[in-house]
Amino acid sequence: MQETLLIFDFGSQYTQLIARRVRELNVFCEIYPYNKKIPEHTEHVKGVILSGSPFSVYDAEAPTFDFTAFKGKTPILAVCYGAQLIAQQFGGSVLRSQIREYGRANLSYVCNESLFRGIDTGSQVWMSHGDTISAKPTDSFVTASTNHVEIAGFKINNEPTYGIQFHPEVYHTTQGALLLKNFVVDICGFTQSWTPDSFVESTIKELQQTLKDDKVILGLSGGIDSSVAAMLLHKAIGKNLHCIFIDNGLLRKNEFNNVLESFSGYGLNIIGIDAKNDFYRSLKGISDPEGKRKAIGKTFIEVFEREALKITDARWLAQGTIYPDVIESISVKGPSATIKSHHNVGGLPEKMHLKVVEPLKFLFKDEVRKVGMALQISEAHLKRHPFPGPGLGIRILGEITPEKVGILQEADAHFIDGLIEFKLYDKVWQAATILLPVKSVGVMGDERTYENTICLRAVTSTDGMTADWAHLPYEFLAEISNRIINSVKGVNRVVYDISSKPPATIEWE
Repeated sequence: MQETLLIFDFGSQYTQLIARRVRELNVFCEIYPYNKKIPEHTEHVKGVILSGSPFSVYDAEAPTFDFTAFKGKTPILAVCYGAQLIAQQFGGSVLRSQIREYGRANLSYVCNESLFRGIDTGSQVWMSHGDTISAKPTDSFVTASTNHVEIAGFKINNEPTYGIQFHPEVYHTTQGALLLKNFVVDICGFTQSWTPDSFVESTIKELQQTLKDDKVILGLSGGIDSSVAAMLLHKAIGKNLHCIFIDNGLLRKNEFNNVLESFSGYGLNIIGIDAKNDFYRSLKGISDPEGKRKAIGKTFIEVFEREALKITDARWLAQGTIYPDVIESISVKGPSATIKSHHNVGGLPEKMHLKVVEPLKFLFKDEVRKVGMALQISEAHLKRHPFPGPGLGIRILGEITPEKVGILQEADAHFIDGLIEFKLYDKVWQAATILLPVKSVGVMGDERTYENTICLRAVTSTDGMTADWAHLPYEFLAEISNRIINSVKGVNRVVYDISSKPPATIEWE
């Protein structure tokens, strides 16, 4: 089995970041809610990390943990709340801090062994806690201190159990990556062999063993996740993979033909379905954003089912689910209250008696891109900006009509092509063109006009959770505005969105 590090989540906002940092060391890890049953066979588990938590160990509903399977047997790194939990359960004590310590601190003392090897005295760390470990666990010693926190780190004697009060996973802990490497590589002994190439090799073998000669159906969107999933499955089962690409009438200009051409070039067995009219009918008269999302999702399922039933004897439905989706569904805090309808196929596998296969379910987005490169998918395709499932349907504010789609497609093409032409595309995380339900007076030639307003939106981000508006050059914006107003019939005004997330969202709907 794949050597694994388990991260037990107590509800910290930083838990996914811990996983990202471990993955950067080419080590496979999984996030488990603290209350999920521990696997019976843990021989492949070479290390454990306990996350922080918004709780205090003294809260009535404070998370607890059964250390029986790991303590004294498997290396443990307990972070913040995890360290306090060990102190409380194993002979130490935790007190509420007089002053909540949040933000930067500096290590005033470092025991330069194992976990802290190479960590400098005075090194900056990031604190986020309202409680303090006032007495270390039984038979342990202090490994780090700050000016305000005597027990900023501890190790239990004669066993590889470590606690730290600060967060090594965040950027502000300047030597956090080194500390995690000390734990993961030197203490746990991981071989750092989990690479994109090794993932491709092992996943293809696993898919071949699981799927054998069965037929698999995959709804291809042209996005990175479904594209990489399709290529992995294609490598594993060849023509037994049947890809369905649906034109919902809300794609970018020429997107339908471009996707069909590019994937047929990879040898994929792909069927293109023109279902524009089905979607336009379902969207008629709907202006509410969530209403539009639900209508698009419902129609997609209907069209997909209709076409999928034409593929006889299919046994599996493939999905491009990635790890953040999985984490959210098993989160300590529970799944999101509102799951946007385009993110799932609501009951379709059960209805069609299909089993689900998700070859990317353990990968983060940046890892999906690296696997795509290992599969030799074109760099231009892998670097494409994220594009929402409902497509232009949530970039047309108000009711959707074919005429509005046509206007937006033309304006959007000028914006995206311009970003590429001016070598700005790769500097932007996502770019969108929005058709506003606003008309304004203008003058074109000697005539008065009363036409539509286009809003351009471009943001920089690392993961989409937060985003800043992209500071595109004025000369570029002036050129794109000029192209759109002169070329797109029905538009006489272009504006640029300078809102950040939060408080604004990236999309307008």
